Amino acid sequence: MNKFFCSDACRKADEDIIGSATNHSVYVLIECPYPWEYNALESRFFPKNLEILMSEVTRKKLSLRFLLINQNKNYRENSRKILIYEKEQSSFLNGYKKYEFDVDHPEKIAPIIQKYLAGDNLDSNTQNYQTRDILVCTHGSHDKCCAKYGNPFYTEAKKTISELGLKNTRIWKASHFGGHRFAPTIINFPDGRYYGLLDQESFQAILLQTGNIESLNRVYRGWGILPTCIQVLERELIFRHGWEWFEHKVNLLHLNINLDKTLVNTQLAVLKPDDSQYICQAKLVKDQSKTIHTKGSCDASHESEFIKYSVSNLSFKFENKTSEKVLVSSYKKVS
Repeated sequence: MNKFFCSDACRKADEDIIGSATNHSVYVLIECPYPWEYNALESRFFPKNLEILMSEVTRKKLSLRFLLINQNKNYRENSRKILIYEKEQSSFLNGYKKYEFDVDHPEKIAPIIQKYLAGDNLDSNTQNYQTRDILVCTHGSHDKCCAKYGNPFYTEAKKTISELGLKNTRIWKASHFGGHRFAPTIINFPDGRYYGLLDQESFQAILLQTGNIESLNRVYRGWGILPTCIQVLERELIFRHGWEWFEHKVNLLHLNINLDKTLVNTQLAVLKPDDSQYICQAKLVKDQSKTIHTKGSCDASHESEFIKYSVSNLSFKFENKTSEKVLVSSYKKVS
């Protein structure tokens, strides 16, 4: 029996978990009862007519992530909820736009997603537009750490949200979205930020955006709207601005990574709530002292290298409110 627990190994190694938030343009969250298979989309109650759609998405290599969600319902019911979170379509980003749907039969899910992918108008439920959705990975059939740490965390997190009286905050059990070794791990929508190695104290700080901002140093995985290597820079900006940073928007202007991924040059434009803005320029250098070799999951057959970066040559150029067009067009965005 495999007694290795990847999340325990992560804690023992004191791994810096920043830069581990995956980057997707669209998340499609589908309510689905248990049980969930290792590959969640092969689960017993996953709608069969979604299989063709999944093949199409895979073939077109769309930046789209399907996840199953559940609120502790272990019985089969026909009514399902669908949440689609789409990366904002603007130069400056602060997260994702939400579409929400309720269907009375699982077979009605695929046509809605097909309409979305085709760019058709959608009759979305706007009543829950301002609702915050928090996903906790509890996918134990994919990795045992997500069951060991994710399930108890979900139960306690529901109590925390209730005790704080947060009416517009929903929490969901979710299928695998990466980062088993950071369990318990969450995605917070609509901003799309990832967190891991959480306890209820750090979770409450995230919910209320209060307390010592440096506490995020241990639990913040990164902002999913940014490439993974840039996420350490964004964390640096969080520490500089404090909790007010979460009201800022960003625009990635330049990204250049050398062949062995030891050096990253980047420029990030930042739009503040008062509409003033500045450009942040930095070099991200591979940090040998933090880079680790470990198993990425409980069942991994071998160790992998996980590169960590440190921020150097950080500089800022401030622009006035009338300089937006000049600021955005004066730098070439490199994908």
